[in-house]
Amino acid sequence: MTTFQKREDAFEAMFAHDQELRFKATARRNKLLGHWAAAQLGKSGPEAEAYAKEVVMADFEEVGEEDVFRKVQADLAAGGSKATEQEIRAAMAELMAKAVTEVKAS
Repeated sequence: MTTFQKREDAFEAMFAHDQELRFKATARRNKLLGHWAAAQLGKSGPEAEAYAKEVVMADFEEVGEEDVFRKVQADLAAGGSKATEQEIRAAMAELMAKAVTEVKAS
């Protein structure tokens, strides 16, 4: 194996690792967001956990995070919450930072 091949393999491994961490962090953020939204809706316990799983699953509808945002926004509006778009997006950003920290720690 040449030095160039070894280097290429190392970059591929690093890219795969980064993608795995990104996926785990996004899934963790979505679960945290689901719990945050559940609290806004007055849900707790198993009901909140089930809702958090719904939010995680919503991320598989399309590429990006807009599908998750739309679900949470629609559910909060239907539940009578006064959460604004800015508040939801701020929660998403804050929870992503928390999720990245948690995933790196594990």
